[in-house]
Amino acid sequence: MVQLKILSGKKAGVSWMARRFPARIGRSPSADFQLEENGVWDEHLQLDCQPGEGFSLSVAPRALATVNGQSISQTLLRNGDVIEMGSLKMQFWLSATRQPALALREWLTWTAIGLICLGQIGLIYWLVR
Repeated sequence: MVQLKILSGKKAGVSWMARRFPARIGRSPSADFQLEENGVWDEHLQLDCQPGEGFSLSVAPRALATVNGQSISQTLLRNGDVIEMGSLKMQFWLSATRQPALALREWLTWTAIGLICLGQIGLIYWLVR
C-alpha cells in the first residue's frame, strides 16, 4: 500500500511497505519500522491512513522531522515526498498495485462472444432458407 525507501544511512536502498495503519516508525523494538540512525527517537513518526484525504504523517512531541525541507508536526504526504528525521532521509511512495488474475473471466467473455456469433450465423441461415 505505502512504501518508504531509505535514501541515506545504514539501511540506504532498503524499501519498507506499510500494510497496517497507524504505522509507527522509530528506534523502539515495538515500532513497526525500526531504524537505528542517529537522531531517531523511540517513536519518532506515525504514518496514518485518512480515508478520503490520503496519508498523514505525525511527528512525536519534541521530535524533529522535515518533509521536503519544511519542518512539520503533522502533514498529508504526497507521492515522492522526502522525509528527514535525524540523520536519515527516506522517500514516501505508493507501492505498486497487484492485478488479479482475469484469465477465467477473459475466457468466458470470448466464449460468449463466439456463441453469440454462431447463434447469429445460424439465425441468418435459418431465415435465408
